[in-house]
Amino acid sequence: MDSLTSRGLQEITPGSIPQVSYASTAPELSDNTRYDFFSRVVPPDTYQAQAMVDIVRHMGWNYVSTVASEGNYGESGVDAFIQKSREDGGVCISQSVKIPREPKVGEFDKIIHRLGENPNARVVIIFANEDDIRRLLQAAKKVNLTGHFLWVGSDSWGSKISPVLHQEEMAEGAVTILPKRQSIKGFDRYFISRTLENNRRNIWFAEFWENNFNCKLNRHALKKGSGIKKCTNQERIGKDSSYEQEGKVMFVIDAVYAMAHALHNMHSDLCPGKVGLCSKMDPIDGSLLLKYIRDVKITGIAGNPVQFNENGDAPGRYDIYQYQINNKTAEYKIIGHWTDQLNLNMPAMQWPGGARQVPSSICSQPCKPGWRKKIVKGIPCCWHCERCDGYQYQADAFTCKMCRFDMRPNKTHTGCQKIPIVQLEWSSPWAVIPVLIAILGIMATLFVVVTFVRYNDTPIVKASGRELSYVLLTGIFLCYATTFLMISTPGVGICSLRRIFLGLGMSISYAALLTKTNRIYRIFEQGKMSVSAPRFISPASQLVITFSLISVQLLGVCIWFTVDPPQAFIDYEDQRMANPELARGVLKCDISDLSLICLLGYSMLLMVTCTVYAIKTRGVPETFNEAKPIGFTMYTTCIIWLAFIPIFFGTSQSTEKMYIQTTTLTISVSLSASVSLGMLYMPKVYVVLLHPEQNVAKRNTRSLKAVVTAATMSNKFNPKVSLRPNGEAKTELCENLETQGLSPKQTYISYSNHAI
Repeated sequence: MDSLTSRGLQEITPGSIPQVSYASTAPELSDNTRYDFFSRVVPPDTYQAQAMVDIVRHMGWNYVSTVASEGNYGESGVDAFIQKSREDGGVCISQSVKIPREPKVGEFDKIIHRLGENPNARVVIIFANEDDIRRLLQAAKKVNLTGHFLWVGSDSWGSKISPVLHQEEMAEGAVTILPKRQSIKGFDRYFISRTLENNRRNIWFAEFWENNFNCKLNRHALKKGSGIKKCTNQERIGKDSSYEQEGKVMFVIDAVYAMAHALHNMHSDLCPGKVGLCSKMDPIDGSLLLKYIRDVKITGIAGNPVQFNENGDAPGRYDIYQYQINNKTAEYKIIGHWTDQLNLNMPAMQWPGGARQVPSSICSQPCKPGWRKKIVKGIPCCWHCERCDGYQYQADAFTCKMCRFDMRPNKTHTGCQKIPIVQLEWSSPWAVIPVLIAILGIMATLFVVVTFVRYNDTPIVKASGRELSYVLLTGIFLCYATTFLMISTPGVGICSLRRIFLGLGMSISYAALLTKTNRIYRIFEQGKMSVSAPRFISPASQLVITFSLISVQLLGVCIWFTVDPPQAFIDYEDQRMANPELARGVLKCDISDLSLICLLGYSMLLMVTCTVYAIKTRGVPETFNEAKPIGFTMYTTCIIWLAFIPIFFGTSQSTEKMYIQTTTLTISVSLSASVSLGMLYMPKVYVVLLHPEQNVAKRNTRSLKAVVTAATMSNKFNPKVSLRPNGEAKTELCENLETQGLSPKQTYISYSNHAI
């Protein structure tokens, strides 16, 4: 019985009479609330739909169309397929077309046109009757679409010849499905042996005989010119006509055996030892018989198990066929089976044109690595590919995520990798030049120190203010040494030393110079008003003032250490470029630009103050003391640091920021030290080493007031006083200044630009 007949019987049959169907596959018959007394030995179309979904997914197809014949079988089958595809996911429907029961002329042409609207959806799922399948293939052949569509047919197509007759090339590669069945040889022997004489049971056999042999049993039914002959009763099935066993014979036998076993088991339990019906089975209780039917578990005629689930459905077992053409011979070939799960023999499959590679039927091509899928609204199988750009990586097929702050995407943006760590290397050209300058500066400084120590008691060295000179030379040495700290690999120790010495060397240098210029200024200001010397101009006083100024820098550093302990860290934002491949993490000390300004700010203040005093003492004759060299030193230093500021802060956005800023800072500090060393000490070393005849003392007893007055008047009326040999007026001033802290009876004349 087909599905429609089974439903009708269930609805019109009075009482509770169980049914066992051999052909009804409609999914709705599994509804126990409506068809509670219905059972079947064939699997429902839900299993068939699941098998077809599994085939589609196994082939990698995700975009298909469906075609259904109008009616319960076709529409229910397609609905089941769509439902299963949604449940399992990964399969989308491009077109869902229904063939009318009575199609108009050109209806199939329109259907083929609709199916071809989306050329990417090549796979067509068909739940249709034989005639509709045949006419659909004809319409596709008419528009020359041979090999374009990939057909997946239900059991209504199965392994039948009629749908593909004379259009084998159009059907090539079609995958079809049939409930697992087997030809029953005993039935073949029985049926082939049937004749009009030995048939005693089938009342339709005579009609079958006439149709099968194209003859008429009744002579009076013959019409002249019809071409139909009279049956002779000598015809034989399979000899005088083609014969192929109907595929449902196995299920008919299994249905009969299932009912027979249920009745037998029921009779054994209710009427033990009795022949015929007993009172308990007269009448038969339909509900009880249903229970016995559902409990049946036997081996069917083909060796397959016959049993029912709670809905009365038989288990799903299907053979999967493919229609192939080999050597111009077309045939259905079994390529797999489905029993709860799919088993396919992929090497045995062959596609249109003899191809072995599985054709594609997908809405969108897979995205390249590093590209995410942006789903088209309402069509989960269709998408646009969007690149995971910048610092994003492809987290999954649909999502781009940002890499962690210390990581960057790999070249394909499929994952993240550590950002390389960089620092200023000793071999870098950015480091070689500052280091070379620092080494030369340190050598020059040590040379000056050795010279001063060697000639420590000579007039020039003594008159230059030995104590402050050594302090100033210490500051110059630290300025050069800072270069090595700035290039060394950052760590807690190196960062601590940077905080201390980066500003300390400059503070020491400018504190000493400020003390010198302030002393000169006070001496000349006091000398204009009084013969008494100013206070705090002795060497000891000068050292106290200098170290007091230096202590302010050290106090600030100590406070900084307390508030924010030094540490090294990796700055991933400093060189975080738009192109992730250029991103670098910079190993650096936690000294920000603002902290650097504060660190050098005090030294800058000392430098500016020293420059102010140098300007104020610019009127002092250059033959009297070193005010002029100090002035030129400070002017040059100011120019250096004015050039430093725009270079340092103007490169904050540069990719070479770390190198440019470090190099600029170290060179600026070294140049400042070099200016002081070159202008203040090299002339003295020159005199001490190359002109020792000028490094002698003279007697002078004039007072400080007289010396200052003479110097002032000489500057006004004798501009060429600087040409005087040995600078007598200058040495007189030096003499008187030094005697303020010594004996009033002895004075020394010295020849140095460092008298004060």
